[in-house]
Order: sequence, then structure tokens, then C-alpha cells
Amino acid sequence: MTITQLKYVLAVAEYKNFTKAADKTFVTQPTLSMQIQKLEDELDILIFDRSKKPIELTEIGRKIVTQAKNIVNEANRINDIVDQQKGFIGGEFRLGVIPTVMPTLLPMFLRNFIIKYPKVKLKIEELNTETIIERLEEGHLDAAIAATPLQNDNIKERPLYYEPFMAYVPSNHRLYNTKDLETSDLDLSDMLLLEDGHCFRDGVINLCKAPRDYDEDSFALESGSFETLVKLANEGLGMTLLPYLHTLDLPEKEKIYIKSFKEPSPAREVSIIYPKSELKMQIIEALRATIAGIIKGAILFQNVQIISPLQK
Repeated sequence: MTITQLKYVLAVAEYKNFTKAADKTFVTQPTLSMQIQKLEDELDILIFDRSKKPIELTEIGRKIVTQAKNIVNEANRINDIVDQQKGFIGGEFRLGVIPTVMPTLLPMFLRNFIIKYPKVKLKIEELNTETIIERLEEGHLDAAIAATPLQNDNIKERPLYYEPFMAYVPSNHRLYNTKDLETSDLDLSDMLLLEDGHCFRDGVINLCKAPRDYDEDSFALESGSFETLVKLANEGLGMTLLPYLHTLDLPEKEKIYIKSFKEPSPAREVSIIYPKSELKMQIIEALRATIAGIIKGAILFQNVQIISPLQK
């Protein structure tokens, strides 16, 4: 039994197809099939039911896959131990970032990180929270930046910063003349929201705890970007909430419509998250330190109330 054979088993278990698994593991299909067959012969069992389409794990195969994940993770940890001993911070690192964080945070830290750690080959993907969790659990991401807490026992969270919610209130809105808003002022019936699938949307809905006459089936405007929400608000179609960092990039003529909340300010917790296997921790720590060092000067709010990104 070899680590390579176990990696092939995991690939077939994931893709349910020998050809796809071979492509993903960069070997020929006959080579992959032969190695898995050798493992099955050695153990005198069948890991896969090849008569099914797509291929399925046998009952014993499911148990083997669970154990194989642990063994492969522990084997990878040996490389981590060696890298840490040598003080080496490098290699490929796959990072997921949620869409409401990507455009503001990435320009703030990415250049500094690349210059400081040139041997790290960052592969960054913009993904929603649900997809990030799936890919972390499947081993297709090393870490991610997302709104927390997520209440997932398989994932560790380390807060990076707390980002206040800011209100964008156009001049024709009922709250325009209100200086410091309270959460009780908010009404979902005139709130422009991000489309379903964004955790920031769920945070806003959680913040608006007591809508006055909100009807989920009534007319509603939703969008996939904050920029569109601001434009819709400027057209007199409602107000919206924005993450604090996003408001820094607004044109000066639009910043006059930004309002803050009375303390404690509602805010989201943004964390670096990673699997409990804790692989590549030296790179995760380098990312955390770089981001925390830069963000410290950008967000000066102290008294905040964390709003959950999970839909209640």
C-alpha cells in the first residue's frame, strides 16, 4: 500500500470516473486503474463497484476512503514540518475569497504579500461561502477569507478584522435627515439587497429584525454587486447597506449619503478559515499577519456588534 495509491482512490471517489480522476492526478488512466487494482488485490476487497454508472464506493470502500483522507493529510503534514524547520514559506497555496470581500481587501494586501513571500504561488478564486466550505472539506482549497462565525466543526476560524455596516441613504429617503442610525430604523420593505447566495445579504436580513410591513412576495430589487445597489438607491428605489471598506472607494459626491450607526456599530467578522487538518500553517500565518497589519490602519471602529452571516 502506498500514499500514491491512496491518492488515486480519493480521486476516483471524488470524480466517480477513472478517466477524470487520472486527468486530475496527472497520470494515464491505465496507470491509475492498475494501481487501484493492485491495492484491491493486496487488501482482498473491492473498493469500487465498477458495475454502477457513475462508479460507486462499496461499503468497505467508504470506510477506506475516510481513513485514506486522514493518512494523506498526515503524509502532507510531514512536508509542512520540514518546511517549518527550514523556515521555508513557499509552494502552491489555493485561497478562496467571498465576493463581498474580494474587491476591497485584495488590492490592500496582495502586492505586499507577493513582494514579501515571492516563493508562494497564490491561486485565488472568488467563491460564495457555501462553495468555499465544500472545497475546504474536499481538500481543494488550503484556506479562505469569509464572514464568520460559520458554526462548522470541520473548519477553524481566525478573525482578521471587524468591518462595520454602513448605510447608503439617498436624499429622498425617509432616513436621510437622521444623523446616527439605529438598527430599529431599518425596514426590509425599502432595503435594496444583494441577490440570494451572498452571506452579506443574510447579515443585513438578520440586522433588520423587525420589518414593519415586509412581505417576501412583494416587489423587491436585488443585485449581485454593491455598485448596482448604489445606483438603484440613487434612482430613489430605496436604501442599502455596505461594508465599511467598500464605502472608501465611493466618489466624493456619493459619500455624503453614507451614514453610520450608533455604537455598538453592527459589523461583520471577517476571518481566515481553513480545515482542521491545519496544513500549510506557515503560509496561513503569513497571510493573517500581512492582512491584519494592513487593515489595522484602515478600520478604526472599536465598539462593534457582530452580526451573524448565517440566515436565521
